[in-house]
Amino acid sequence: MKCTSVFPFALLAGLLSGLIACKHSLPSETNLYSTDPGEIAEGQTLFTGNCSSCHNFRQDGIGPALAGITDEAPRDWLRHFIRNPQGMIESGDERSKELFSKFKAYMPPYGHLTDLQIDEILAYIHTQKAAGKPSGGLDTASLADPIPDTIPPAGVTVNMELVAQFPATADKAPLARITFLDTRPGSSDLYVLDLRGKLYRVRNNRPEVYMDMARLMPHFINQPGLGTGFGSFAFHPDFEKNGLLYTTHSEPPASAKADFGYADSIPVTLQWVLTEWKTDKPGSFPFKGQSRELLRADMVTGIHGVQEIAFNPNARPGDPDYGLLYAGSGDGGSAENGYVSLSGSPDRFWGSVIRIDPAGNNSANGRYGIPPDNPFAKSGGLPEVYVYGFRNPHRMTWTHDGRMLVFNIGHQHIEAIYTVKPGQFCGWPIREGGFVINPYGDMDKVYPLPADEPAGMINYPVVQYDHDEGNSICGGYEYLGKALPALRDKIVFGDIVRGRVFYADASALQPGRPAQIREWQVAFNHKPVTLAELCGNKRVEMRFGRDADGELYIMTKADGKLYRLTRQENLN
Repeated sequence: MKCTSVFPFALLAGLLSGLIACKHSLPSETNLYSTDPGEIAEGQTLFTGNCSSCHNFRQDGIGPALAGITDEAPRDWLRHFIRNPQGMIESGDERSKELFSKFKAYMPPYGHLTDLQIDEILAYIHTQKAAGKPSGGLDTASLADPIPDTIPPAGVTVNMELVAQFPATADKAPLARITFLDTRPGSSDLYVLDLRGKLYRVRNNRPEVYMDMARLMPHFINQPGLGTGFGSFAFHPDFEKNGLLYTTHSEPPASAKADFGYADSIPVTLQWVLTEWKTDKPGSFPFKGQSRELLRADMVTGIHGVQEIAFNPNARPGDPDYGLLYAGSGDGGSAENGYVSLSGSPDRFWGSVIRIDPAGNNSANGRYGIPPDNPFAKSGGLPEVYVYGFRNPHRMTWTHDGRMLVFNIGHQHIEAIYTVKPGQFCGWPIREGGFVINPYGDMDKVYPLPADEPAGMINYPVVQYDHDEGNSICGGYEYLGKALPALRDKIVFGDIVRGRVFYADASALQPGRPAQIREWQVAFNHKPVTLAELCGNKRVEMRFGRDADGELYIMTKADGKLYRLTRQENLN
């Protein structure tokens, strides 16, 4: 589940509930869950807005599959767990401890939901009966602990200082949802976005709204989903001359015809939209200008949507890659919801990184160009696709020597970094990191690679860790600054949920031979601290950022704080 307010169309379901029944039904001792159609409809709306990012009824995801749970667990236990899961775990409740042991992550508390709303969610869940997980194992034993080794300490501690506290964008937790930081060409200002629709300029440690997506785009939504809303932004490298800025955001299904869609029999939960903006005056503040939609894609669920968009920072005018825009798209939750064919193929948008020319017009919709050196520009797949086979390509970056890295959030076992080249297949949904997964069977399990796999068939990770160490990888940059010599020539990354911070040597990145990961530590006011302690939440939701000088920043999403990494500490 995710901590959020009720999804807007809950109002419609609430009205429907009022029309169907004059009062809420009260379950009897023999019928613990409401059978009122209006309350079940309201529960479905609440489930979509609050729970569907982590749970479905077919496969385990971030949390367990919920089909049949109301027949397995007592109603009062379910109520208490939804309201305060961390408290239940820490109280020693055996069922709660077993769940935490398996999924290794805290579910956010849901104190903002009323008792009635929780009962409506449970009434909807009660309609989803267990049918058993998909069968179809492989002819080998699954791996309970795919990477037995633990991540060793680096012996490096880095001090952080608070740069900015971002304004609350909601009146209930999480108060803010800051997720992405970048800079504008020709400026030292930082730009930070909040998923709920605000893009801030940070100058002199003060955040001010540069762009308000919720105001500019009337169909803008930031629910359901942990990553739904204002997804990413990228200033054109010639922004000071052409005033062009690119963004992604989400809208309800059928807001407009999708450029990338699928069969009507498959659900559409929302759409992701890539937009070009032309500022009236590049140096002006706040943003004023016009927009032009480049493309739109349907998504099966509210998870694994369009992620980072970026320009190659190493490209210079005259280079083939200059001015070409990259965009990572997750699989939209398609594989774990049974729509396996929507990803893992070069002729599919989902689960890929695309590369387009915003200045061109030879795409199918005529709104952007297809670079002639794209791997499938002429045949063999979607001409936009640059590399494919990802579950959730959350972040991308380039090293100083030109290697492109993609940070991919895994399913139940493996978080991974890939170096990628045009046309490569990175495995999903038949691989999770460097392991086999069966998308037609139980996706909780991973297996060893086959000994007879043809060389080069799949591009395997250069870095990976399993869920003993973390839950969701956070990219991540090659450190290019001067303040932290111990991190020089290192790929710096972390874990979103647990807030742990890692590095791997940039020189050790070899596909299929994962580099050694080491864990470094942070300090605040020169005192060692964990990010969980600092933000007061065991579910940290951290992100990295980098400024024009190559120095690093850490954001803690839910409490809206931005920190700068300032110096190494000698704590001996």
